[in-house]
Amino acid sequence: MIEVKNIIKSFDGSKILKNISTTFEKGKTNLIIGQSGSGKTVLLKCLLGLHQPDSGEIIYDGISNTNMNESDKTLLRREMGMVFQGSALFDSMSVLENVMFPLNMLTNKNEEEIREKAKLVIERVELNNAINKLPSEISGGMQKRVAIARAIVMNPKYLFCDEPNSGLDPKTAIVIDKLIHEITKEYNITTIINSHDMNSVIEIGEKIIFLLSGEKNWEGTNTEILKTNVKSVKNFVYSSELLKKVKKYL
Repeated sequence: MIEVKNIIKSFDGSKILKNISTTFEKGKTNLIIGQSGSGKTVLLKCLLGLHQPDSGEIIYDGISNTNMNESDKTLLRREMGMVFQGSALFDSMSVLENVMFPLNMLTNKNEEEIREKAKLVIERVELNNAINKLPSEISGGMQKRVAIARAIVMNPKYLFCDEPNSGLDPKTAIVIDKLIHEITKEYNITTIINSHDMNSVIEIGEKIIFLLSGEKNWEGTNTEILKTNVKSVKNFVYSSELLKKVKKYL
């Protein structure tokens, strides 16, 4: 679990995050949503330790970032898995080599142990038939699955996903959503997804926070968000053609 308490973050005198407090629950898919410029990415980077909040604290399973030294922060980063928006795979490496990469860099396991561990997670994301292929030889959806495998190969406590469905067709996006949700349950991870995809919100949004101009404007579940009376949230939710149609039946 990750607890956020009164986080404030500014850049060049402009306040981007404004006193945000929330909890991201373990074993659940937690979504951060909002319009472009709402502060989603800045909040995600604060959680990852890439930005230092001006004030407030972030508590990782009972340990506050304000009490961490550099060694503690290094250990924390090793407990984090990250799925980047563009997958960020190494073009010259095979699927297997991409997934092996974190283990080679961050563990003292021997080559055989690393290879076997990587094969296990590749099997979990159902990519055995592509294990020796390069990223350029597989589809965008398969690349996302490689990115997920690489993110979980170190058995992280925390999984961060930045727009994991970006660039994917709706059918493939649902497959990726389902995979992230299943892995969250199986590994009992605290998963945090930065998204503007309402399909993801409806499919896997067990905990959702909606940001508006750097403030937490609403939080709840995927069931509650369809029934909220908060105008800003309703405008965001029903901006898609699909949900405009759904609204007629609510």
